[in-house]
Amino acid sequence: MRRAMGTVGTSADNAAAGSFFASLKRELLPDRRGWPNERAARLAVFHWLGFYNHRRRHSSIGCLAPVAFERRSTTRAIAA
Repeated sequence: MRRAMGTVGTSADNAAAGSFFASLKRELLPDRRGWPNERAARLAVFHWLGFYNHRRRHSSIGCLAPVAFERRSTTRAIAA
């Protein structure tokens, strides 16, 4: 993984990436000493991303999961 790379002093550019990585660390890493290998670590992140995008509700988008928000936004755009 790579963090967002922006110029120094433009924290707004990295706000979304910073929030995402803070959530990843807070929800996936507590009480974790490591994984047996790189594949296991990648798989853990992959599973967390599925949860993050499909089930985890985000207050910034009306307490919807990102996938549900995208579907709703797309449906409204097509109807308009």
